[in-house]
Amino acid sequence: MKPTRKRIAVVIAAAAVVTAGTVGAARALSGDDDTHEQPIPAAELDQAEQAALAETGGGTVTATEVDDEESKYEVEVTLDDGSQVDVQVDENFQVVGAEGDDGSGSDD
Repeated sequence: MKPTRKRIAVVIAAAAVVTAGTVGAARALSGDDDTHEQPIPAAELDQAEQAALAETGGGTVTATEVDDEESKYEVEVTLDDGSQVDVQVDENFQVVGAEGDDGSGSDD
């Protein structure tokens, strides 16, 4: 029996569904939170960065994330000595915690 275009299309579609399901399950099981990180929208970014830099006393913002598991916003600041601090900021742009890359920090 000669394969028809319809049969070929069905087989390709089924393979795509299986592949997508496998990739999704692998991501879910991997526990890799980086796949879910969302940057802070531009409208809120400046306020979140200012709050974080005020908390750290300066530095350079190197990463941001919205709806972090610990707060509304997370702002990663790299200090002049090369160390990093993750600053947790709430929806009112108030700092609610900070943790250095050595595990030190404060949770307000």
